[in-house]
Amino acid sequence: MGVVNITPDSFSDGGRFFAPADAIAHARKLIEEGADLIDLGAESSRPGAAEVVSADEELRRLLPVLQGLRDLPLSVDTVKPEVMRAALAEGAAMINDVNALRAPGAVAAVAAADAAVCLMHMQGSPGTMQQHPRYADVVAEVKAFLLERIESVCAAGIARERVVADPGFGFGKTLEHNLELLRHLREFAALGVPLLAGWSRKSSLGQITGRPAGERLAASIAAALIAAQNGAAILRVHDVAQTRDALSVLAAVEKRK
Repeated sequence: MGVVNITPDSFSDGGRFFAPADAIAHARKLIEEGADLIDLGAESSRPGAAEVVSADEELRRLLPVLQGLRDLPLSVDTVKPEVMRAALAEGAAMINDVNALRAPGAVAAVAAADAAVCLMHMQGSPGTMQQHPRYADVVAEVKAFLLERIESVCAAGIARERVVADPGFGFGKTLEHNLELLRHLREFAALGVPLLAGWSRKSSLGQITGRPAGERLAASIAAALIAAQNGAAILRVHDVAQTRDALSVLAAVEKRK
């Protein structure tokens, strides 16, 4: 899953793809580099994000890009039911919701279509989630949350085959919480749905390496490979070509086992 941020304040690329033409060109480049799916986001969910984007503004940013990429498999990263409905009407293949379809009307918006949906765990909100996140047992609590959301959306008419789960690395977790989830990612197979892992360029990697977001390529690839080895089916990344190369080496080694 290649990331395209259609925002002026992304932590990872600083608004480089805010203009629709730039976002469209970048998405096509990521597909050429080997992405199977493009994740479009028009509202920042970075830690500390203060901007509240209206549905109208989010759609103003998103729709020209969606319409320019109709021939590609697209995921839309949004928490708003009205944006979900518009994106699905434009042919989006997945809704990627950091709020796990908890907004009123979100489940119904996705249930009315036949696209996939990714349910993510987040403690708090983007604006507050990194202010003293706490867990008694982060693995057990995140698993329990995701299981409840999966069962809830399935009961509301979304087929289990359409559901993906994301532990939410970096969303209301300390570095140690994130590492503990990564160590135990295989346990999430018990949820019975594919897993998505997003470590690319995140601040936890900066804490480990001391490097800023633009210099976290090696760390991002390392985390992606560990996630893949521990059962992640989808890797959400900014650097598609380099991650693909690393995964090719891993696949070649595992083929010889």
